[in-house]
Amino acid sequence: MTTDAQSAAREATAVGPVLPRAFWWLWTATLVNRLGGFVVVFLSLYVTLDRGGSASFAGLVTTLYGVGGAVGSVVGGLLADRLGRRATLLGAQLLSAVGTGALAFAQGRTALAVTACLVGLAGNASRPVVQAVVADMAGAKARVRAFSLLYWAVNIGVAVSAALAGVLAQRGYTPLFLGEAAVTVVCALTVFLAVPETRPEPVRRGDAAAPDTKAAAELSNRRRFVAFVAVTFLVGLLMQEVSTALPLTMTRAGFSARDYGLVISLNGLLVVALQLPAGRILARFGPAGPLAVGTLLLGAGLGTTAVAASLGAYALSVVVWTVGEILLAPTAMAAVADLVPGHAHGRYQGMYSFAWSAAACVAPGASGYALDGVGPTALWVASAALGALAAVGYFLVLRGRRDD
Repeated sequence: MTTDAQSAAREATAVGPVLPRAFWWLWTATLVNRLGGFVVVFLSLYVTLDRGGSASFAGLVTTLYGVGGAVGSVVGGLLADRLGRRATLLGAQLLSAVGTGALAFAQGRTALAVTACLVGLAGNASRPVVQAVVADMAGAKARVRAFSLLYWAVNIGVAVSAALAGVLAQRGYTPLFLGEAAVTVVCALTVFLAVPETRPEPVRRGDAAAPDTKAAAELSNRRRFVAFVAVTFLVGLLMQEVSTALPLTMTRAGFSARDYGLVISLNGLLVVALQLPAGRILARFGPAGPLAVGTLLLGAGLGTTAVAASLGAYALSVVVWTVGEILLAPTAMAAVADLVPGHAHGRYQGMYSFAWSAAACVAPGASGYALDGVGPTALWVASAALGALAAVGYFLVLRGRRDD
């Protein structure tokens, strides 16, 4: 059997479109990198317990980490398009490793805060690059599946790293941070050696391959993308409430931190169990429907928190909005890739990541103010309404679009 025939046979028997070997190297490195991602999980505890900082200073450091991440999303995406994916990813991850190691030895409040900001910048700079590489390597029909696999790996890594960090932190934070730095270096070198450059060459305006009709279509897609990012910011605000407003609401209702931990653990379990089969199903549809339905479920699940009176009711709300998250995450990343030309995947994935980072900066303060000002019931009802608004927004922006 010829090579072409073998490839065709594999394509026919696969559960989805065949992804290149380089994708699996990138997927494995992402999984391992997230397995060793300890800084985010224990940054505030490190500042307060190990360095003796106050809760307010820990909040400042965490905020600066988030601000650095927001800037890093944009910078990483721009550099990925201008310098290339491999060079940008290698540089971002090596800088992240250096910053993580330095965080363990930073002396003084200023040094600690600045280093945390730089770690956030370098760490987040690699995310749009990875997303751009996946968008470059996977064709339109394979993108939802590819991003589902990537999101699945990220969630497994985050869940396991949180558990590992709790055990390893008992031996001190310095080995924890140095271990993450070492893992990041190994993953960076692995990707650099195993994954080729995927950045497409930009199409010049004077080329025959770029007629006026194509330029007009690209302009229309850019406008759609701006609206898409605005809607994504709203969705990001809703997702941030899970870690900000939800635990506060539950404790005010008389539930313990352990109860919140049990309820929120359902999120990770469901993502790990359902993301891959969901990805195969989602690949059959255009993005508008899954994004609209997913956002409706996200808002509805959060909205039911307003009337939750038992641990089971809170658990049911988590199940509902988690199903929405499963529909949303990979479909949104694939939709970004479909809206823009290949040579611009980096900067647009960077702006998409920036929307999430900006929401992470705004949501904690906004949620806290809403809880104190209008109360939890009004906050969660407003969340349901915001979810419905965002669902309509996604549908209007993306209606009529299907994978080619």
